[in-house]
Amino acid sequence: MMEIGNLKIAIVGGGNLGRSVADGFLKSGISASKLTVSRRRVQLLDDLAAKGICIEKNNKLAVAEADMIIIAVKPYQAVEVISEIKSVLRSGQLVASLMTGISISQLKDLLPSNVIPLRVMPNTAVALQESMTLIAAPDCSEEQIELVKELFESLGKVIFINEELMAAATVLGACGIAFALRFIRAAIQGGVEIGFGADVAQQIVAQTVKGATELILQTGHHPEQEIDKVTTPKGITISGLNEMEHQGFSSALIRGLLVSFNKINSLK
Repeated sequence: MMEIGNLKIAIVGGGNLGRSVADGFLKSGISASKLTVSRRRVQLLDDLAAKGICIEKNNKLAVAEADMIIIAVKPYQAVEVISEIKSVLRSGQLVASLMTGISISQLKDLLPSNVIPLRVMPNTAVALQESMTLIAAPDCSEEQIELVKELFESLGKVIFINEELMAAATVLGACGIAFALRFIRAAIQGGVEIGFGADVAQQIVAQTVKGATELILQTGHHPEQEIDKVTTPKGITISGLNEMEHQGFSSALIRGLLVSFNKINSLK
């Protein structure tokens, strides 16, 4: 099996997500010489070039020698971009789509039959190697799955899922970053209202959320199990939690997830 250190990776699309993936790979120890990022406005990638990453305006040149191609463009650009690179794709190349709502079946219709499509849904924490990445790879061999798993585990945690769960994965994992950040912002605003400066409130809230996350990740406990440890009869924590629930906190979050999920499905 090819080692990820020898893998040549081309990222087609140097927007926010594509750049974050490239930065994450660099931080994981993948050599800049093994990475290529393409974008029409190639001057916007000068900072990546300064790190040693190859940058390309021409998508064909970017992907021609790659072992893995990561397509990180907008879904409406899928047909144009794949049509552009199709003629230079080689047998056995892995083509990982980060495009929301583009199915593997659609990818197969667009791609040559001798390449292997898969869907990958990271979030923007890839730049810090803290992504939750969901992958659907039904056409990959066991060896290829191990390679893909090792590669994306360098960017955070990985779960392989059935493709029909990709829309849900997008909402919970990718959109979820924004939902979590909105909670953090609201908590900071509350902290200012009760007396802290904004910068101090941000530090307190961010570290508190990080600690809460680690409690779940490291112990595997259900959130309520940890909540029970800090709620006492007639206490201040349970009073605050109950008021949030009376105001629809959990309901609003769940409804937001469902609206985003329905929005994805409406685009199919």
